[in-house]
Amino acid sequence: MNLNDIQYVYFIGVGGIGMSALARYFRFINKEVAGYDKTETPLTKELAKINIDIHYSDGLEFVPKNFLQKDKTLVVYTPAVSSSHSEYQYFLQNGFVIKKRSEVLGMITKDSFCLAVAGTHGKTTTSSILAHLLKETGIPLTAFLGGISEDFNSNFLLEGTAYAVVEADEFDRSFLQLSPNVACITSMDADHLDIYGDIGQLHKSFKEFANRLKPGGKLFVRKGLPLEGITYGIEDDSDYCIRNIKIEHGTYIFDLGTPDTVLKGVKFNKPGRHNLLNGLVAFAMAIQAGSPPYRLAEALASFKGVQRRFSYKIKRDDLVYIDDYAHHPTEIDAVYQAIEEMHPNKKVLAVFQPHLFSRTKDFGDEFAKSLSRFDSIILLEIYPAREEPIQGVDSNWLLRKILNPNKKIVQKENLIVEIKLQNPQVLVTMGAGDIGLEVINIKNELEYAH
Repeated sequence: MNLNDIQYVYFIGVGGIGMSALARYFRFINKEVAGYDKTETPLTKELAKINIDIHYSDGLEFVPKNFLQKDKTLVVYTPAVSSSHSEYQYFLQNGFVIKKRSEVLGMITKDSFCLAVAGTHGKTTTSSILAHLLKETGIPLTAFLGGISEDFNSNFLLEGTAYAVVEADEFDRSFLQLSPNVACITSMDADHLDIYGDIGQLHKSFKEFANRLKPGGKLFVRKGLPLEGITYGIEDDSDYCIRNIKIEHGTYIFDLGTPDTVLKGVKFNKPGRHNLLNGLVAFAMAIQAGSPPYRLAEALASFKGVQRRFSYKIKRDDLVYIDDYAHHPTEIDAVYQAIEEMHPNKKVLAVFQPHLFSRTKDFGDEFAKSLSRFDSIILLEIYPAREEPIQGVDSNWLLRKILNPNKKIVQKENLIVEIKLQNPQVLVTMGAGDIGLEVINIKNELEYAH
């Protein structure tokens, strides 16, 4: 299928972070774009502003008539949408070209110099840093991001088409649709076991991804992962390495060693060792696109961040409020480490909304251990996303596993009252569900109360 022959692109699940970036891309290259999603969100409102027709009820009568021409229409769907969805079934049974988001990304990027970021954690931050570095050093790129970059205020960037930055998503083995020139793997922790069954199958999939590099391609792997590649790490013998770290006014200052040189006094403003590693591998990948190392070091210092990735909402002496997308025990541990490093000896209240019944069940003990480290814990009910409930798995089940006695389950409508009662010095909200929609209300209430 040639994308040039397509006039109409229809999205089933257009409001997803990755889907909406694709929708923006097709709108940008003057295709007609429309789509369905379950609920209206800030992202769908932004899409509507650029003349993307969106509806929120599943039914063929809501699909604009132009999009029912199968020889001129591409249908893009997300695996998060049920296969029983009536619009999906119509397009399937009537011979339309239907592609997953990842397949379309593969089609768009196959003729560009593709830089792909893979890993169970860190994809969005790393790809956002990489897009920022390339843009700042004058590389003509298109970037499809899994979060809203605070540097571009968007999940999509189009500065040119010679280079492409994409997230290589392991969910549903999507990343096996890509053939990158340069790739990295940040982590291979057990996740998506509803898809893979066990960690062995997950690791096998990452090895398959590594084998999909174009001839002469470069693979960067975090030191310690069971894969061959160019290594990166902190205070070790990696090919790309950060050493001599200091913290001044919440900023990391360090030396950055490459196979060719050492750059001294490099600055980076995002807290957490995990973010330092993300910045380091983005730097290493950007060198492969031809950016000069000293310019990249300057650009690292100006990276602002990604919404919901250790995002400071309030930063006062008496109260710090951080919001993060963390939805896996390893990510919660990384948030804890960053808070400990940047705000030592402060009383920390963690609010966590578990995401998916299957993930909560698979990692119940690990979640409990990670959350128990905070001074106080509030759990919200599990956000189901695409799943049906699992018998016996709910937030009460998880709460019983948490050993810290300062713990409770709170309904969302009572959350702000409970946070105020606890009066923390540091508040962190975490989760990949709709907790993100509560952040602005929490911020406003806490600022107003001051």
